[in-house]
Amino acid sequence: MTRVTFIQADGRSETFAAKAGDTLLDVALDNGVDGIKGQCGGGCSCCTCHCWIRTPWFEHLIVPHQDELDLLEFAWGRAENSRLACQVPLTDALDGMEIEVPEQQS
Repeated sequence: MTRVTFIQADGRSETFAAKAGDTLLDVALDNGVDGIKGQCGGGCSCCTCHCWIRTPWFEHLIVPHQDELDLLEFAWGRAENSRLACQVPLTDALDGMEIEVPEQQS
């Protein structure tokens, strides 16, 4: 099992257990995490699951493919540690991972 903590813009945090092979989006949707929508169902065709991955976990992720990088160009608050949750598969090595959820824009 891998523990994943989602941290909201207001500082609230929630930690969930996940199994290796799930994506961050799977964990967020299964647990009703605010701010992670995944409107495309994880198909990497929107950026409603944009999040920021904290160090040191960001450095251990698989390299994003060009489709993800292209979509991140449209993400509000894009940063060096931005990823789409649907494109981040979990491994046991990512246990304790911390994810920041951007503040929602209306």
